[in-house]
Amino acid sequence: MGMAGIGGRSKGAMAEPNIVPLIDILLVLIIIFMVVTPTMPLGLDALVPQPNPDATPPDEATLARTIVIQIECPNPPTCARTTLKINQEDVTWDRLGFRLEEIFKTRAEKVAFVKGADDLDFLEVARAIDIARGAGVDKIGLITAKVEAGE
Repeated sequence: MGMAGIGGRSKGAMAEPNIVPLIDILLVLIIIFMVVTPTMPLGLDALVPQPNPDATPPDEATLARTIVIQIECPNPPTCARTTLKINQEDVTWDRLGFRLEEIFKTRAEKVAFVKGADDLDFLEVARAIDIARGAGVDKIGLITAKVEAGE
């Protein structure tokens, strides 16, 4: 707008967009996104059990409170069919959520661990985590072979 009318070459009214309000709006949006982005949840909290430093076996009360969902692969190369266990109790995929609801309905601490076979696709582990979250389990830990070996 500043130099448009100098020199007398203008033949009529010239319309120039006013950019200043647009820049103000964009700056406000940038500030809003900068404030909101750190508060967005990024994923699920995961617990990884730590190895016992003194290598003494846990007492019976601790073992009774610990819930481990085991996903086993009877045919290791393919793992087309998997078997499930909650601690040592056999369970099917259809009954897993219902059984977890029964176990955790009287507990204040809703923590479970998922242990998958080495040759298993992560899809099966994710499916177990999803069912457990749907059954009301607050925290889900993953058990790996290294954690079990104490490494």
